[in-house]
Amino acid sequence: MPLLRFDVIEGRDNTSLKKLLDTAHSAMVEAFNVPVKDRYQIVHQLPAHELIIEDTGLGFNRSKDIVIISIVSKARTESQKETLYKLMADKLEAECGISPEDVMISITENGNADWSFGLGEAQFSTGKL
Repeated sequence: MPLLRFDVIEGRDNTSLKKLLDTAHSAMVEAFNVPVKDRYQIVHQLPAHELIIEDTGLGFNRSKDIVIISIVSKARTESQKETLYKLMADKLEAECGISPEDVMISITENGNADWSFGLGEAQFSTGKL
């Protein structure tokens, strides 16, 4: 059920994008214990000049491989979030060659009534999910 939006600099090929999405989903399944078929991902590829991501004074060396992952999810524990951040950075480095300095993640939480998967219903609120 988490909805993931990936903002990247344009130029990645389809194979690289699929690997990025598959790897991120693997981390999500492990950290948030979501079902494997609970997968909602959107990719936005932008020209480099439309994506300005600095280091907030942390000394990161960002590259053209930067990936910003915005996640909308029901509430998760602090431990689950920290596990996700670590897994995502480690897996993206190991599987995709993306430096952990190039992985930025932000989570926005919402509740049961904030999701409709279709049919004009709030499936979490109605008990269908």
